[in-house]
Amino acid sequence: MLSNYEIRKKSREQLGNGIFNSRWLMALVVSLVYSVIIGALSSIGIGLIFCGCFLLGYAGVFLGIARGKEEIDVAGLFDGFKGEKFTKSLVLYILQSIYIFLWTLLLIIPGIVKSYSYSMAFYIMNDHPEYTATQCLDESRRMMSGHKLDLFCLHLSFIGWIIVSIFTCGIGVLWVEPYMQLAQANFYEELKKEDAPKAEEPQAAQE
Repeated sequence: MLSNYEIRKKSREQLGNGIFNSRWLMALVVSLVYSVIIGALSSIGIGLIFCGCFLLGYAGVFLGIARGKEEIDVAGLFDGFKGEKFTKSLVLYILQSIYIFLWTLLLIIPGIVKSYSYSMAFYIMNDHPEYTATQCLDESRRMMSGHKLDLFCLHLSFIGWIIVSIFTCGIGVLWVEPYMQLAQANFYEELKKEDAPKAEEPQAAQE
């Protein structure tokens, strides 16, 4: 698995290696549109209904960038409305929120740990639209077993960028958000590569 430094480096390259590069700016637009839509829906009390499908689309856009897709399309945010994806993403968002909330009631730390356990669920649903919400959560928990601290450290490694953004009155955070989202998508890709040999073992044993 790539180190956090290598994941960040790879993510920067995929964004064009510059905060004013057209790819980085396009990813920033996607993040802004997503944030504005979620904020607007939440303000009128219907955020719960639509958060899941937009989270699915948001994860899908950054998975596309991580996999070398040349076009960064804002329209990808709306992929969660297609077919059964809307209902499945809604159920996934509700279950994920409930589980994390219940664990948070025990103490804050268990809730944070569980949020990392379920952090890959929407990427998994993008790759496996046939999965149920429960299957996505279970698969995320399995994939993140032994890797929760790795993802936490990846998030923590952006602290320097966030501190610098403070000196820009918070505007810099706008550029950090797509960078962090892409890094997490690349983290998921690394988990999949690491998981591939394990998935092949049962097949080899059967042969």
